[in-house]
Amino acid sequence: MKCPACGGPVTMEVGPDHPLSASVADALLAADEDEQIVVARNCWACGWSEERSVSIDSIETTEGDTHVVERAALLDDIMSEATAIDDLATLEDALAEVRRQRRLETAASGSADDVDGE
Repeated sequence: MKCPACGGPVTMEVGPDHPLSASVADALLAADEDEQIVVARNCWACGWSEERSVSIDSIETTEGDTHVVERAALLDDIMSEATAIDDLATLEDALAEVRRQRRLETAASGSADDVDGE
């Protein structure tokens, strides 16, 4: 960010109840309802400064779908395990088992999808 007066570098500080190292995003995420956050911008080259206040009127939080989050974590674990396997035969056996399980699920549900990708 550049100083609007001289074009020099500008520092940004969040206050009043936040450490000097706090970012604006961290301060906003940590804020409570009815809290006020002050953001000060200062140019140490020419002395220009500005303070802006942000008042938190209300906070709305939405959480992710639990199923989607758990599925993503499981897929990440599976990929980590699979990439750690060096033996080609073990990987082929694992793939065959996954496909076998999918065929069983497909047969149980009556779907005609091709699970082998062939």
